[in-house]
Amino acid sequence: MKSFACRGFHSTAISRRQLLKVGGLGLLGLNMPGLLRAAAAKKGPKARAKSVIFLFQFGGPTHIDMFDRKPEAPEAYRGPLKGMPTNVPGVHVCEGLERVAKIMDKVTLIRSMHHTMKNHNSAAYYALTGHAPPTDDQRLRDSLELYPAYGSVIDKLAPVREEMPTFVAYPHVIADGSITPGQHASFLGKGHDPFFFTQDPNDSEFSLPELSLPANLSIERLESRRELQKLIDNQSRLLDYSAAARGLDAYYEKALAMLNSPRLRKAFDLAVESRQVREAYGRTTYGQSCLLARRLVEAGTKVVTVYFSASIGGQSTESGGWDTHGFNNTRMYPIIQKYHLPITDQTLPTLINDLEDRGLLNDTLVVWMGEFGRTPKINENASRDHWPQCYTVLLAGGGIKRGFVYGASDKTASLPAENPVRPDDLAATIYHLLGIDPHTEVYGVGDRPLVIADGKPVMGVIA
Repeated sequence: MKSFACRGFHSTAISRRQLLKVGGLGLLGLNMPGLLRAAAAKKGPKARAKSVIFLFQFGGPTHIDMFDRKPEAPEAYRGPLKGMPTNVPGVHVCEGLERVAKIMDKVTLIRSMHHTMKNHNSAAYYALTGHAPPTDDQRLRDSLELYPAYGSVIDKLAPVREEMPTFVAYPHVIADGSITPGQHASFLGKGHDPFFFTQDPNDSEFSLPELSLPANLSIERLESRRELQKLIDNQSRLLDYSAAARGLDAYYEKALAMLNSPRLRKAFDLAVESRQVREAYGRTTYGQSCLLARRLVEAGTKVVTVYFSASIGGQSTESGGWDTHGFNNTRMYPIIQKYHLPITDQTLPTLINDLEDRGLLNDTLVVWMGEFGRTPKINENASRDHWPQCYTVLLAGGGIKRGFVYGASDKTASLPAENPVRPDDLAATIYHLLGIDPHTEVYGVGDRPLVIADGKPVMGVIA
């Protein structure tokens, strides 16, 4: 019995008898793609998570200061921040993460993440897709040869079947010089791009024009205009209608469905949340973005990516990412103590506790990670540089163990000492938890079959 592949999907084997039934099943609303999906789902891993909130910490947080403390290391490694115990025996975090310390019994730390990409764009692309870039180059630019974001793959293989978008990303386009690849659907087509916006959820006037119709335009009139557009398009089929244009058609159809979605409009209405809840998350762009992420998964969205910042940052106590080299008369520790640690200590525990209180944490996988860590040895500017050789990722919910540490670094947090994990393996773990076989194939440029994850699920972190 041979395996059967369709464009954009590779299924498990289907028997001849099953194929003979396809005609009859079609009358009941089950077409061939549906049969293939059902066959793959039957054979695939058990889904433990229904949704993913991916909190991307652009710039690279300092693993050795925050989550992989080395109190016995020389001072040049351990740094000036004091450590403090958490509610998990033997697990410590740094001062400034007092509230994070109280939710460590709900999370897993992977302390043995590693790869070789030292530039932000290359490493961030790797983190956002689970696939290593062809080169470690800060000038790495988007192309159809590069892989899509996690959410786009999930939208392709296991989309939400209702009016809610499968994949939502906001509130920044991340870039360091050039726009970082891995933020959209790439070769899967525009129809699988995220629903993306850059409006600030913390703004008192926060609203999404994309979800509002002009006063003089009803949804019925909009649909009529769409039918007119289809008629014109059909008259133009003598032209070469590219795949990209067809993708835009699919994206338009999605947008039209969302315009008529009371559930989605309600999810975006942060004003219905109490002042107490909004202040608990923090009245910052990032804090309110995390609150919105909770509302979106509660409403049925499957993947929400929240970007901590648009830039790698590192020079301001008020904005920017985690890139804390120390230059231009700035130093790392005043910045993270005044900005990065307080915002993390407020928002991350609030999100995890809120998901737990609402009965959502068991079904929602929370991923907190950057593209790499920071150098274990402090540099001459009293700061830390890029370090992909070993860093920490925090996971919670969605079938992940609680109060657990997986892997270990050496005595200076420089290299993995036990159970090394690559971004490829983390990608496979995410798909596995969602019930998607990590070895599923999609089709790239030139109809080339490509597996969605080259790694293996880290079964040791799964409850």
